[in-house]
Amino acid sequence: MATQKQSSSDEAKTNLETLILELPRERGWIVDQDIHLLNGFWYPTWVIHGLLALQQHFKPHPNDVLLASFPKSGTTWLKALLFSIVNRATFNHDDMMHPLLKSNPHELVPWLEVYASSNPTNPRPPESLLFHTHLAYSSLPEHIRSSSCRIVYVFRDPKDVFVSFWHFFNKLRPKESSSISLQEAFNQFSRGASPYGPYWDHVTGYYKASIQFPNKVFFVRYEDLKTEAVFHVKRLAEFVGWPFSEEEENEGVVQKITDLCSFDKLSNLEVNKNGSLIRNLPSTRWTVSVINKAFFRKGEIGDSNNHLSEDMREILNQITEDKFKEIGLTTFVPLVKTE
Repeated sequence: MATQKQSSSDEAKTNLETLILELPRERGWIVDQDIHLLNGFWYPTWVIHGLLALQQHFKPHPNDVLLASFPKSGTTWLKALLFSIVNRATFNHDDMMHPLLKSNPHELVPWLEVYASSNPTNPRPPESLLFHTHLAYSSLPEHIRSSSCRIVYVFRDPKDVFVSFWHFFNKLRPKESSSISLQEAFNQFSRGASPYGPYWDHVTGYYKASIQFPNKVFFVRYEDLKTEAVFHVKRLAEFVGWPFSEEEENEGVVQKITDLCSFDKLSNLEVNKNGSLIRNLPSTRWTVSVINKAFFRKGEIGDSNNHLSEDMREILNQITEDKFKEIGLTTFVPLVKTE
């Protein structure tokens, strides 16, 4: 029996490797990490391993919460906020032993593709109802999209996303390897052939889902969260099923959670200044150690102006306008008014 099971596993692995070899390929932003075009989106090899494992074996629960994002769109911040919101009955925001004070948000909210890549036959992280993914909406397993679990999607100005993404990848690469230049990465990003891209299709997929299923998909703009954090944190809590009570609001709990999860607070914690996060990617035989401070670069709105030329900014602005105008989405006007 064990031999038959092993034979089936080996056959599935062989079929997967054959599939990956047949997919269109581009250079990734880290050495030895090519990206492959699968159903309209470019994913690293290990992501495809995890994606297929999720499609085959992941079973969502009705009260699951899935945070989705294109990389460097506010993922770390949203992980901290969601963890604090859904666990506030267990971990008081004033408690000096609060997990966020001792652990990086990425340790507290499992990344589904990473876990699934390491646990292909049982890809659901144990003892958690809060997860994260960088997969496009159309790449999510059908049983997630058709379930009653809630999805929170955060998006951000693509110029800031690109710059932050490029800086982050350069921190991940081995010191002995060459980095991808800003211009080369820009060319890939702007034509949609960068890791997890095309960016605009990624955002559009979740935006359309939020219009079609407003009770299932919560769509929020990073810039709105930055300027009206308390207002949007209250909306977020209500959406995921943990609304703040009148008593909590009167006691300033919303503001305290917002402060706890702020960039200044998290980035200055010892665990995020000197700690590190280990990622095992068995499909690539990689073990990646990411320093936690790499997740906290600046978090500023408009920082891309300090790195991109005027021509680069104009190119991305024009692509964004062309891609988003048909669905009525903008990166520059608040999506929800606070008044």
